[in-house]
This record gives sequence, structure tokens and C-alpha cells, in this order.
Amino acid sequence: MDQGQPVTKVIVSARGAARWQAGHPWIYRTDVYDEPRDVAGVVAVTDRRGRHLGQALYSPRSEIRLRLLAPGLESIDATWWADRIAAAAGRRTAIPATAYRIVHAEGDGLPSLVVDRYGPYVVAQLLSAGIEQLRDDVVAGIRAALAPQGILLRNDVAIRRHEGLPLEVVPVFGTVPETVAAEEHGIRYLAAPRAGQKTGAFLDQRENRALVAAYAGPGRALDLFTYHGSFALHLARRAAAVTAVDSSGEALARGAENAALNGLTNITWREANAFDLLRELDQRDESFDTIVLDPPAFAKTKQSVPRALAGYKEINLRAMRLLAPGGVLFTCSCSYHVNRSVFAEMLAAAARDAGRRLELLALTGAGRDHPELLNVPETGYLKGMLLRAVD
Repeated sequence: MDQGQPVTKVIVSARGAARWQAGHPWIYRTDVYDEPRDVAGVVAVTDRRGRHLGQALYSPRSEIRLRLLAPGLESIDATWWADRIAAAAGRRTAIPATAYRIVHAEGDGLPSLVVDRYGPYVVAQLLSAGIEQLRDDVVAGIRAALAPQGILLRNDVAIRRHEGLPLEVVPVFGTVPETVAAEEHGIRYLAAPRAGQKTGAFLDQRENRALVAAYAGPGRALDLFTYHGSFALHLARRAAAVTAVDSSGEALARGAENAALNGLTNITWREANAFDLLRELDQRDESFDTIVLDPPAFAKTKQSVPRALAGYKEINLRAMRLLAPGGVLFTCSCSYHVNRSVFAEMLAAAARDAGRRLELLALTGAGRDHPELLNVPETGYLKGMLLRAVD
């Protein structure tokens, strides 16, 4: 039987079947009645009456046992993957960038698969045991659909541990260099496919960077958690001076390289703890026309949400106090467990405690190459707010 063809059946409960009918592609371990338990891959899924429900990726060691691939009985082979990856790429033809996401896993109906383009190269992630079993077909599908010069698998994501999979970075076709020059909205930067965050860059904030730059004031700007300076580069074209802050000297060095690529000389790269620096700037009564807060995920689990909210509130409160009259603050969270309403409540509390009145200019999420499905809230991890001081 060809790789990707269902080799066995899995029987699920009525509740599990109902999740698929409601538009969510996951079925959990507790809703599986009968399963092979040892061989990951593609399986046919039925209810207890034997009614066919679809074909799914099966992960025997994961709490998420089944991820829906197709409702029918078609062959899940290299051609199947190529067709769907090509369709996803076709939905992104108008994106004004040379680096962007082509497949956003569940957001594109291809669960546990991420495919990012960096110019002529592709960096992909296989995030479940089920899709790992199909590696050859998936890679063949990427090659057929996108014709890249090289494909790198960034399979070093912690979620793979829950699937019983090793963490690794593996070239699977051609060669992908250590750095790749990319461009968005007229800004050039170096992505790092082999060692950078995510697959080499934070592609999901691309549209937010352009938005903030459009509202940036002509005075001083502060970019906290800058990493490779993506927001700072955009701000530097509008602001007189930008201070870009990160705790990693290595990241700041890459940011300085990116500034040089664009001929920008008005960015100061500062290695510091953002919490400590915000307190210091607040004590000195400094002010900025534009502030960006793009921290890492503070809440990795549901249990960590209260502590995470305290951290989010502290940095936002202090940033609000530093905001000049009429200045703008872009603040965001990539913690899935902190939803939009909770994030908004935290910001309102921070504004009250800071004694500031803030106008909401925009609610944002990830870029349009990271589609968010209403039926699958897990696809909506990034949320942001653009605020303006009106006092």
C-alpha cells in the first residue's frame, strides 16, 4: 500500500465526531474507542456504527490523537500534498514580501504542517507523529508545488516532544544558507532559517510592522523585545531616533546588520532587560512618541496565565506612562492562552493605573498569510492593539 494510504481504522465517540462536524479538525485521546496504538500515519476514522467520518493524521502518543485531513477516501499521496500546497500558495500571490507563510497548518486545512518561503528557499515544520510518517510525500509535494532551490525542516519545536519525536534541524533537498535576504514594504532584512526564531524570522508581524510605521510620530521611538529589529527598521524611516532593546546581544548584532542593509543610522541598539529598562526610563520621566511592545509568550500553559497577565500589565503600564501626548503604543501578545478579551481587560486596567486615556486605533492579529479560523481558536494566537494617548 502506498505511503499515505490508510492502513487501519480508528473508531471515535459521538463527541469526537461532533468536533469534526463543528469544523474543528482535532479529536482527543479521550474520544477514541479503538486505535492501533503503535503506528503513526494516516488512518480512516469511523464512528461506532462503522460510518466513515474522514481520513486523519494519527499520533499514538499525543493527547491530540487525530487531525482531520480529508472527509473522503481519496489517496493521501505526494500528489495530494502538492495540490493542496499549491492551492495555499495561490491564496498568497498578492503578499508584498519575499518571505511569507505558504501553509499555516490547521489554518490552511493541513494540520501540523508549516511551510514558509524565504525567496527561493522553503523552511518547513512537521509538528505531529502522523505527518512525520509522511515526510517523503510531504517533501515531494513541496517540491512539486513550489520548485524551491532548497528545503530545510526546522523540526526543533518543543511540541514535537509531546508527539514522541526528536528535535532536529534537517536539510531534505538542495541547500538552504545560514542567512537569506528578505524584503517587506521596502525594508530589507536577513532571515536566519537554520538558527533564528520560528523558521528564521517573525513573519506573522509583517502587516503590523507596516501599520505601526504608518502611525509613528516624528520624534523618539522605543522598540522593546526587538529581536532582529524588525519593528525598529520600519520605525526608523519615520522617527528621528529609535531605541531598540533586547536581552540578546547576538540578536542585536543581527539587527545592526539589518539597519546597515537599509542605510539606517538613527537606531540605537541596547542590550537590556525590558522590565528593568522600563522602570529606569519611567523614573527618569522619559517620553516617546512611539512605543512597540512585542514580548515572547509569557503564558505557555493555562496555569501560567495569572503570572503572565501580571507581567503583561507591568510592561504595558510603564510603557503607557512613557507615552508622549498624542503618542502611539502598539502592544501585543502571542500567548494563545491569553485571549483577546482577557488581553483587553488587562490593558484597560493598566491604563487606569497609569492614569492615561488611550484611544483604540486598531485591533490586529497575525498577517493574512497566517489565516485564523473561527472554528479553530488555536489558529488565533497573536493579538495586538494600536493605541493613541489622548490626554
